[in-house]
Amino acid sequence: MALSREQLAQRVAQELKDGYYVNLGIGIPTLVANYIPKGIEVMLQSENGLLGMGEFPTEDTIDADLINAGKQTVTAVDGASFFSSAESFAMIRGGHVDLTVLGAFEVDEQGSIASWMIPGKLIKGMGGAMDLVAGADNIIVTMMHADKKGRSKLLPKCELPLTGFGCIKRVLTDLAFMEINNGAFHLLERAPGVSVEEIVSKTAGKLIVPEQVPEMTF
Repeated sequence: MALSREQLAQRVAQELKDGYYVNLGIGIPTLVANYIPKGIEVMLQSENGLLGMGEFPTEDTIDADLINAGKQTVTAVDGASFFSSAESFAMIRGGHVDLTVLGAFEVDEQGSIASWMIPGKLIKGMGGAMDLVAGADNIIVTMMHADKKGRSKLLPKCELPLTGFGCIKRVLTDLAFMEINNGAFHLLERAPGVSVEEIVSKTAGKLIVPEQVPEMTF
């Protein structure tokens, strides 16, 4: 069974390590803030100038002045700090973020990502994604494996305008968790109840499948 948005966030949260500084992109990645494993401390960074984001607020804790880069209201943890977006981007461009989690429209077998626009459709802007993929070494992309018509989003070569070239190392979709290296997707885990055959049929790019592919655990 394909993973829900919440399960995608839960699986990404398993990749967090104590002491990490983490940037969460718009969409599914923002949900990761709700699933930080107990016993570890991470600082979530937002490119609009907040280091130390907490879980999404309840009606009792909501503060309209605290927002993330996607204009969603957030909370701040103890020790959080606020600064200009220029300083925030200096952190990103300087390689001071330990993990970046982004959404995407397409990813290809060379590790390139298309995430900021679909030609002919209205867009608000490119946001900070280009800086994030250029300044980070450790990036996880969360996305749907195929579009609503069943067409693969994991391609031999991205067809949409690129956000970054050869920068993505890991991809988590609603069907599988994969690593990208040597010009191919390498299947690491599959969603519970999802067959290897389904993953193969919905992956247009080169896919390396080991003899045993474990199911994800939550």
